Amino acid sequence: MPQVYKMSYPGYPPTGYPPFPGYPPAGQESSFPPPGQYPYPSGFPPMGGGAYSAAPSSGYPGAPGYPAPGGYPAPAGYPGAPQAGGAPPYPGVPPAQGFGVPPGGAGFSGYPQPPAQSYGGGPAQVPLPGGFPGGQVPSQYPGGQAPFPNQISTESFPSYPVFSPVSLDYSSDPAVMNQGTIRPAANFDAMRDAEILRKAMKGFGTDEQAIVDVVANRSNDQRQKIKAAFKTMYGKDLIKDLKSELSGNMEELILALFMPPTYYDAWSLRNAMQGVGTQERVLIEILCTRTNQEIREIVRCYQSEFGRDLEKDIRSDTSGHFERLLVSMCQGNRDENQSVNHQMAQEDAQRLYQAGEGRLGTDESCFNMILATRSFPQLKATMEAYSRMANRDLLSSVGREFSGYVESGLKTILQCALNRPAFFAERLYYSMKGAGTDDSTLVRIVVTRSEIDLVQIKQMFCQMYQKTLGTMIASDTSGDYRRLLLAIVGQ
Repeated sequence: MPQVYKMSYPGYPPTGYPPFPGYPPAGQESSFPPPGQYPYPSGFPPMGGGAYSAAPSSGYPGAPGYPAPGGYPAPAGYPGAPQAGGAPPYPGVPPAQGFGVPPGGAGFSGYPQPPAQSYGGGPAQVPLPGGFPGGQVPSQYPGGQAPFPNQISTESFPSYPVFSPVSLDYSSDPAVMNQGTIRPAANFDAMRDAEILRKAMKGFGTDEQAIVDVVANRSNDQRQKIKAAFKTMYGKDLIKDLKSELSGNMEELILALFMPPTYYDAWSLRNAMQGVGTQERVLIEILCTRTNQEIREIVRCYQSEFGRDLEKDIRSDTSGHFERLLVSMCQGNRDENQSVNHQMAQEDAQRLYQAGEGRLGTDESCFNMILATRSFPQLKATMEAYSRMANRDLLSSVGREFSGYVESGLKTILQCALNRPAFFAERLYYSMKGAGTDDSTLVRIVVTRSEIDLVQIKQMFCQMYQKTLGTMIASDTSGDYRRLLLAIVGQ
């Protein structure tokens, strides 16, 4: 029996929530740079000998120090939630109709009806520079233990709030082409910024505010140009100088901001499987939420920079149905057709019911096949069809049929099909909730989403938890680390 954590969502569900853009933005094509083009000199943060403590081996149900398997708490633990087998009380929806079924079957009651989903088979959201300046690149990441720990929150996830994902076609509305909090600086001058950073680190002490002002207001592509200009002007490596001047969480955040996006994802995966134990939570967060192109670029980067095969490392560090799910994810072959086949959605819903709730035991391969191959808009339609047919939502059924890491992975896929920004908002909330802060998760999500959808994540965070993301960051962090985080999220 899953452990129930009671948590209220005042004013839930929201009505008339402002639309947020789709995922990923069209037109931000990127071409993966050839091997050896990442600007990480030999002085880049080593995997071992860092200033950070060792990370716990995992953070999902079933791991030491984590609540017993069971995933999301039973719906009964939340105000207004139905008993098992029932339906959440959406306004105007008779309880017998099942989860997510509005009157007349025309969308979620109380939410604006979105245009066609825009997951598209397309480009990664944050373009990588065509060629990364900055000197020679190590072909193999130094061995040893990772410097960035992934301290795991011991909180169980709440029953996932289902928002109607409103998606806009980026090509049709220039006003919403970028939903990141960081945009490229106008009148950008790499040499001037390099000089400012040099002065901030020269002499006795460090002017951290000057560093924050530059780093938080430049895009990742502009930061790569600053690194190249710094080496050209002073014959020194910017990353080495920053490491010598900074420490702790501030150092981790600065170094993450100076990594190209694909490299940072690949590095995070390598770090999660390096040494004793595996940080399964990181594997799920990255592999189950990225687009096809992003995953394929990560796989190539992992091979070219670390000299290792990502799929082989996943197989050696995981097992069972969780291993199969992650191997499926790292193929980057999800259907990305934006159109929805409602007949297929009905058939898939029937197959999922017969593979789980409708039989003794569970046919895990059926869940893996559907959730790993169908497009996110198609999965959303399947979830709606499942709710009408089974009179309960698919997320709850996954919680009853699975446990541990594979349950978390499957739920992550479904949550992203419903509302990807809400998934990341939840991850951010639980990285700071309770005693201590999971700084690695906080840094990773803020950095990786800062030029993609952090505006939407902030909106969802406020709607779900009745407080702003900046308020929670300010109360859980301190010093220059807090100032830089708040500058990135736009507080």
